[in-house]
Amino acid sequence: TDALPVYWVREAELKHARVCMLATLGWIATDLGMRFPGEKFQSIASTVEAHNKAVEAGYMLPFLGAIRTFELYGLWLIFKGWPKEIKRDAGDFFLGKNFLPKDPAKEKEMRLKELENGRLAMFAFSGIVTQAVITGKSWPFM
Repeated sequence: TDALPVYWVREAELKHARVCMLATLGWIATDLGMRFPGEKFQSIASTVEAHNKAVEAGYMLPFLGAIRTFELYGLWLIFKGWPKEIKRDAGDFFLGKNFLPKDPAKEKEMRLKELENGRLAMFAFSGIVTQAVITGKSWPFM
């Protein structure tokens, strides 16, 4: 695009897609009863309550610090990959390329599937969070 470089936009889309795929899975798993080990985590009724209690207890600060470390690594990769100082596609963190098909056509198809599923997950997570906060119920909101 003229407004933003495609590399930058694709990087942001892939990052948000991956985060939302994991967040959607995590939200649903928590609402269906999965908990961290330990007595203090077993009495939490919903994912919204889990978030609020984690903030109150101060668990979120170290968690966000760890995320920030990964973000800084990602930022470094962006600034090295964008001007082609290193050979890197947008969204590539040098993890998991061995899981992609060796055939270039199938690899392209797999990358497209990741992007499309990620776009769906962005909408899904937005809807799940909104529904949970508005209704006060847990997934599947029935």
